[in-house]
Amino acid sequence: MPDETDDVVGLLTEQIEQRFGMNIGALKAAVTAAPDANRQATDVVRWHGLLTESQTVLERAEDDLLRALETQPSEVDDPTMDLAHRVNAAVSTRDGRAMVVRWLLDPDAPGKRGPAADRLARLNRSQRQGPAVPTRAPARPATATTTGQGALR
Repeated sequence: MPDETDDVVGLLTEQIEQRFGMNIGALKAAVTAAPDANRQATDVVRWHGLLTESQTVLERAEDDLLRALETQPSEVDDPTMDLAHRVNAAVSTRDGRAMVVRWLLDPDAPGKRGPAADRLARLNRSQRQGPAVPTRAPARPATATTTGQGALR
């Protein structure tokens, strides 16, 4: 029987839909169509996708662990213990991604206001839009024809 903490994805999905005024499918479509139109929406959609992916991994790990536990005698063997560790790691991953989504949705979250946030915003606005390195090979310098003699004697 799932409790509130088991439906982390559902609760955050509802918050996202309320925040942006559209269902998650429409929001994903809008972000795909215009990823630069709303940076916050793009970030939220990206992290929501990672969150749902980690929830799927967690559910598979839990199912694998339950199947293994059903076949165990009174003591748990090493492969089953490894499955339990996999479940713990999946929970940590899912919860970490949920924290990022919560942070993205909270306009008053630490780091989003104040001098440091203002500096970061200015830095992001001033970032170069083009490639950081040249995309063409440099022009070859003109060379004199060689006469077969070395330049140094």
